[in-house]
Amino acid sequence: MKVAVVGATGLVGTEMLKVLEERNFPLTELIPVASEKSVGKMISFKGKQYPIVSMDTAIAMRPNVALFSAGGGTSLAHAPRFAEVGTTVIDNSSAWRMDETKKLVVPEVNADVLTVNDKIIANPNCSTIQMVVALKPLHQVYGIKRVVVSTYQSVTGTGVKAVTQMMNERKGIHDGEMAYPYQIDLNVIPQIDVFVENGYTKEEMKMIKETQKIMGDDSIAVTATTVRIPVMGGHSESVNIEFKKDFDVAEVRALLAKTEGIVVVDDPTNLKYPMPKDAHQKDEVFVGRIRRDESQANTINMWIVADNLRKGAATNAVQIAEYLVRKAMV
Repeated sequence: MKVAVVGATGLVGTEMLKVLEERNFPLTELIPVASEKSVGKMISFKGKQYPIVSMDTAIAMRPNVALFSAGGGTSLAHAPRFAEVGTTVIDNSSAWRMDETKKLVVPEVNADVLTVNDKIIANPNCSTIQMVVALKPLHQVYGIKRVVVSTYQSVTGTGVKAVTQMMNERKGIHDGEMAYPYQIDLNVIPQIDVFVENGYTKEEMKMIKETQKIMGDDSIAVTATTVRIPVMGGHSESVNIEFKKDFDVAEVRALLAKTEGIVVVDDPTNLKYPMPKDAHQKDEVFVGRIRRDESQANTINMWIVADNLRKGAATNAVQIAEYLVRKAMV
């Protein structure tokens, strides 16, 4: 079982290596891939040193699985080349997510759509992943009509440059390369990705379209506002869900609590609710502040938090690979 990690030196790539090691993924050979300037440098994995190789070298080695986190352009250019030699690519960029010929997968939600013929599999947007993990069991029981989501997203979702910008601003340093058009420390930026013609951002449209594709139901109406906030550790979401049927709040809480991949933290009496600092370096999706929306029928509010580099990216990709191994598809 040869596994390539493309983008091995980036924030998500580094996390992929960590998750592979922590979950004891059954690989026999690791193939770290990065840009030409990193070729030859060494990466440590399970106490062994592995040299970073070029894209061409990795393709020639014909890995069973390639975990991609190197940007959309790289994925569009090179994922098909891996697929041509029989490698199953799990891609963390937005390159293939809305391609009708590619599956968009969150294992707890729709892993059953995968077949042995799927050679390029898309990993969804981080903010979408954590939301649909919570939506799926509720949709099965109550039927979801509409979702209104507002996100509070960590700077780690933008990458190292954004983390550096925030930490420099915290120290009073305001020069150097900027990841955002405005100061992020002590501020909130209601824009993630670029604006499109309808006034939404690409990030917001991703959440809308990806949710429908993953849930396999275009009738679910979704509207989103995505916001960058000066935190690390994970993304938070305020989610308002309108169901087709009425519900009991305690029943909803119990349903979520028994769902794989979800931890319910919902005890307002003792001030217990999910926060990014508590989700950091964890693979679960944390749900709390579960309460009925008293302004309209059949509607509930909840607060959803997850580590965007883990479940929102690296862990989800590795979980897809684990599913493929279990089903002998790679």
